Amino acid sequence: QADLAESGGGLVQPGGSLRLSCATSGFTLKDYAVGWYRQVPGKEREEVACIPSQIRESTDSSIHYADSVKGRFTISRDYAKNTVNLQMDSLKPEDTAVYYCAADGEICPPEAVRLGIASWGQGTQVTVSS
Repeated sequence: QADLAESGGGLVQPGGSLRLSCATSGFTLKDYAVGWYRQVPGKEREEVACIPSQIRESTDSSIHYADSVKGRFTISRDYAKNTVNLQMDSLKPEDTAVYYCAADGEICPPEAVRLGIASWGQGTQVTVSS
């Protein structure tokens, strides 16, 4: 499992946008499935979006989005920067959470998450409020 760092969170008004970034050093993210997850206090962590490894995305796997974010969030890779980004548009108060990323294996969900052994970083706080 790759060691990852999330960034880009902040306070935004409803309807606004944020762009989160998941980065690592020493690993090539395009070789891994990368998922974005979020958690609010008292609730389980939930998957927001997941992108398969580059080779699996080009062959037999596809990007996943939670129903609650479809049409508003976009997950993508920046190959030059070795990051996986989450563009969040039309944000709603219910999107408020700490957002985390995880990378492992080639298909979604990341294998460490699927096995329940993911090691989570500090995440990045997203607060949607007027």
